Amino acid sequence: MQAALRPLPSEAQAPAVAKPFFPPQLLARLDKNGPRYTSYPTADRYHAGFGELDYRLALRQRRAASPDEPLSLYVHIPFCESVCYYCACNKVVTRHHDRAARYLDALAAEIGLHVQELGDGVPVSQLHFGGGTPTFLSDAELDRLMGDLRRAFRFQPDAELSIEVDPRTATPERLAYLRRLGFNRLSFGVQDFDARVQVAVHRVQSFEDVQALVRSARELDYASVNVDLIYGLPLQTMESFARTIAQVIELRPDRIALYAYAHLPSRFKPQRRINEADLPERATRVGLLGAAIEGFLKQGYTYIGMDHFALDTDTLAIAKQRGELHRNFQGYSTQPDRDLVALGVSAIGRIGDTYSQNAKGLDEYYAAVEAGRFAVERGLALSADDLVRREVIMDVMCQGRVDFARIEARHKLRFGEYFSRELQQMTNLAELGLVELRPGELHVTGLGWYFVRAVAMAFDGYLQSAASAASYSRII
Repeated sequence: MQAALRPLPSEAQAPAVAKPFFPPQLLARLDKNGPRYTSYPTADRYHAGFGELDYRLALRQRRAASPDEPLSLYVHIPFCESVCYYCACNKVVTRHHDRAARYLDALAAEIGLHVQELGDGVPVSQLHFGGGTPTFLSDAELDRLMGDLRRAFRFQPDAELSIEVDPRTATPERLAYLRRLGFNRLSFGVQDFDARVQVAVHRVQSFEDVQALVRSARELDYASVNVDLIYGLPLQTMESFARTIAQVIELRPDRIALYAYAHLPSRFKPQRRINEADLPERATRVGLLGAAIEGFLKQGYTYIGMDHFALDTDTLAIAKQRGELHRNFQGYSTQPDRDLVALGVSAIGRIGDTYSQNAKGLDEYYAAVEAGRFAVERGLALSADDLVRREVIMDVMCQGRVDFARIEARHKLRFGEYFSRELQQMTNLAELGLVELRPGELHVTGLGWYFVRAVAMAFDGYLQSAASAASYSRII
């Protein structure tokens, strides 16, 4: 059952920041781009030299070494009925719902390929449907897809089954059907409630409609409800975003994901429809983030890290308190470090010490799976250096603590020698109040959690040799 709700704030109680949330001197030093570290190495390091045969080998090695170890599953549904101008996801915009039939056939074939390599009934502890818009599929289509997955894999009784929902097209009846299919977690794409901002990004939905859906989700006993927001969108102001923050607090979702808008119109065609003159200035963007953090913290949310918040009673907040957070391609998670089978066009997965990504185009994806091949287009087999750096970076991002002796024992190295350059950078970050260097340990401070990407970046072996990190989003 859901925890008792706290008193709801009125619009007059909208969060406001009387002084800058982030020290200006820190922003001046750390105003740079960097990875989000949903994986390390990051996806831009994957290459076409890793292909289908490498992926098959990784699956076979997993079957031989740990056939009963639970998996995570990700299913990418690329279709959307309309385009949101800010969107940087891999998507196919169409109102022709009959296009889903071939895609479901391809997913069934891809699922079958995995069964051939992994065997029947591999346990699954986590499933996530992302997109695109997963609820583009009809009830019957979702039922078919879930049936294909349940026949191929063995879902554990306490498995997390989550799906992204577009509030513009969902209904309480739809949420009830998803619940009957076994989904126990929902994520609503809200982004902003201000009418002018919604028109500017071509995503109009009322607060009342979202409120009705959240209320239905509570009545249906979904274990967790998440709301996605974006700051830095066109026409956002401190006043308008404060109203959105107050409205989100009134909804009282269990979790909130607050993402920074990255305006890259040269890479993402829909963003060319956004008027750059309407985008908030840098100082306003930082103010929007600070106001959101302060507003959510005052209303009982824990700052998990990066772009995640959760109610103190939510399992994500509890996991952070216990030092049990993990991180995968969907962000922070309570699940242990799992292999991830990714299904569908452009989907990214991880098996053992490898990463892989499917073809980004539907034609290429169809051609592969319909010919009985995995659609892996690129990937990476991690080196020994990748593995040690991945562990350190995930310790920083998830636990805020690195135990030097543990890393030394697991990877047979001397931490101080291996990371001598990085520890010098930690000394500089310590002077800024972001980390504490203790005998045999590195700790991220409370202030440092808001800049945790900057701490992790110091251990990124690829960034150290790269000319710049310009292809990534701003860390604040």
